[in-house]
Amino acid sequence: MYNIFFQIYVWLFRLVALFHKKAAKMVAGQRQTFRDLDSKISPEDSCVWIHVASLGEFEQARPIIEALRCRYPHYKLVLTFYSPSGYEVRRDYDQVDVVCYLPFDTRHNVRRFYRRVHPMAAIFVKYDLWPNYLRLLRRKNIPAYLVSGIFRPSQAYFWSFGSAFFRRMLKGFHQFFVQNTESADLLTGIGLGEKVQICGDTRCDRVLQVAAEAKNLFMLDTFKAPSVLVAGSTWPQDEKLLIPYFNARPDMKLIIAPHQVNESHLLYIESLLKRPAVRYSQLTIEKVAKADCIIIDCYGLLSSVYRYGNMAYIGGGFGAGIHNTLEAAVYGLPLAFGPRYQKFEEAKALLAEGAAKSIVNEEELARVFDAWRSDKELLETSGKAARDYVLKSSGGTEKIMAYLANQL
Repeated sequence: MYNIFFQIYVWLFRLVALFHKKAAKMVAGQRQTFRDLDSKISPEDSCVWIHVASLGEFEQARPIIEALRCRYPHYKLVLTFYSPSGYEVRRDYDQVDVVCYLPFDTRHNVRRFYRRVHPMAAIFVKYDLWPNYLRLLRRKNIPAYLVSGIFRPSQAYFWSFGSAFFRRMLKGFHQFFVQNTESADLLTGIGLGEKVQICGDTRCDRVLQVAAEAKNLFMLDTFKAPSVLVAGSTWPQDEKLLIPYFNARPDMKLIIAPHQVNESHLLYIESLLKRPAVRYSQLTIEKVAKADCIIIDCYGLLSSVYRYGNMAYIGGGFGAGIHNTLEAAVYGLPLAFGPRYQKFEEAKALLAEGAAKSIVNEEELARVFDAWRSDKELLETSGKAARDYVLKSSGGTEKIMAYLANQL
């Protein structure tokens, strides 16, 4: 039944791709996958396959990938993405031998993919699981591992009825490396407890590494004030709350890095600002001295920019969901974000630790930031809680690699 419905989905998706740019990229990219595999993988190669849904999951996989590359340089590493938003950004990632789209989960595609990759092990990240791929791995007795897994009671694996199909997917895994106790308990409840290890979120290892290697943005060294707010990955819904707050408080400065860097969005931000602002690409020593706001109008700097602030706002919480909170938390910054954070384990943990606040309107935003700005002890305590959370949640990569050392 799954295969019938999924084949219909594939036909409809390809029809939509005629009119939808993102869908068209996926269809074209999946066609390219087999050509890339034919040219870069030979039958004699020993391959490890790593699959991620998109960019967030890639960041969780990255510490594992780079540890595999370091410790097993003779293995070929194949990295697959489902989403164009991940593939387009990381298509040139040089720590793997192949970066490609994962072909749709049809029986025909799965057989073609297996013949070319013939993996000795497969690593899935978080929750992007596909029945036919997992069924083939199980039938071929190829070990599969889930890294940074998150499970919730509402997922189909744990329904009181109709869950048999979904649970069969999980039974093919050799080991689950999950983020929290709730996930471990849920898997134990369906008889998989002996395969579970709690390892936290591997992104904590990644953000610690990034912070240690952060770029020195010397133009920002003199951009100082009693309060410097770094707003990362913002959308217009975030900016219409943040910027009026900033405009009304002349004793603070703002560094804002919008999620989408295009001219229309940059002009929108500038239209809201009532205080001196400059784009990062246009910075000079003289302009930094006169500016109250710096707009980051390029990609790749945000993880380094956070260290120039003493509090942070994480965008996306009024849309599909908040962006990366750990990039700011690692520098010991207290965080604020919008109301849509429930699917992000690290955000819930940071709230519980007193390191973060969720806001729903401009009044709540003002109350949170005014408290941090007026109470230095509260600011430092909240920031320390953020940093401590990252430190205590790190180390998952080593635990996973210690297990894999006996398997690969």
